[in-house]
Amino acid sequence: MPTPRRHLVFILAWLLFWSLQVVVAVQDFMRNEPGAALWKPILWESSSALVCTLLVLVQLRFSRADAGVLGSPRRWFARQARWLPLYWIAFVPLAFGIRHGVYALMDETYHHDPLPRLFLYESIKISIFAGLLTAIRFGVQSYRALLEQKLHAEQANALLRQAQLQHLAQQMQPHFLFNALNTISSLMHSDVDRADATLTRLADVLRATLDLGQRQQAPLAAELRLARAYAGVMAERFAGRVAIAWQVDDALLAAPVPVLSLQPLIENVFKHTVERRRGLTRIAVAAVRAQGALVLSVEDDAGSLGGDDLGDDSFGAGSGPGTGSGHDAGSTNDSSPGIGLANLRERLAGLYGDGAALSLCARAGGGVRAEIRLPCAS
Repeated sequence: MPTPRRHLVFILAWLLFWSLQVVVAVQDFMRNEPGAALWKPILWESSSALVCTLLVLVQLRFSRADAGVLGSPRRWFARQARWLPLYWIAFVPLAFGIRHGVYALMDETYHHDPLPRLFLYESIKISIFAGLLTAIRFGVQSYRALLEQKLHAEQANALLRQAQLQHLAQQMQPHFLFNALNTISSLMHSDVDRADATLTRLADVLRATLDLGQRQQAPLAAELRLARAYAGVMAERFAGRVAIAWQVDDALLAAPVPVLSLQPLIENVFKHTVERRRGLTRIAVAAVRAQGALVLSVEDDAGSLGGDDLGDDSFGAGSGPGTGSGHDAGSTNDSSPGIGLANLRERLAGLYGDGAALSLCARAGGGVRAEIRLPCAS
């Protein structure tokens, strides 16, 4: 709760408490002295309220530093107990002085117990009142400190999660660039014109990446632009060996998706299926809505999952001469094996928790399907 509103709540509660005290005093007075002047009980409680308010404000003003020892209740209460002598000494002279003054203005005399007995009685009352108020203050301030501590912890966790996601996104960029430059390098030795065309496409990829800036998410349209540019770079290298079909629901183009989410899936197919076979590989990339989720999928008709676990983050080329077991998309010649899908899984977990999923499965007719499911508003 914002500080001004919190102060207003305390002020209203304080006024309500003393209003109830005045009402009770008036009712008792009318029952014991029917027909007498009602200003008297109002004066008694109002003078007590005025003096208590003054003393409490003084205590609050000069005990702000005590908030630092809330974690040690004994020390905190000991510091508050130091204010009791102020209540004992100041309450009776101030409150009863106001009453005597008002009675004198009304040409009446205010009667009370002898001063020693009055001081003892009022000191006990004010001590109980101050003790209850202090206990309430401790509870409220402790709860507020707990909420602030929880808020700071959540903010720290959010900043940490943001930094982790930032690191993962930045990690993907040199990895992606390395693989793209490898493609261009291989073309330079066989077809300079195609290498030049591929370099132009790479420029489009980098421009799309720069447009995304430091964001963790981007509209599906921006992610598709990057994925299409990357697929174009790779299709130049493997000309005649790959056919790519795109199925995109235009109604989803504005939906937010993680940056560099489709590209690792497409890269996986090129690195572990297209690169390892001579025949034509058909790749289908889709972005559709299914069962309330946004589904991004990349599937091919020739790959196979490596290992015995179909949930492993790995693709394998079809069996045959020159083929090997599957690996993750990042396990190319660079020094960061496993960076592709493992990185994507971490970013999905950081952005959506359990609300998103990345899965790999073998297709019934041959090939592999990689699928990302993201929360999608209707």
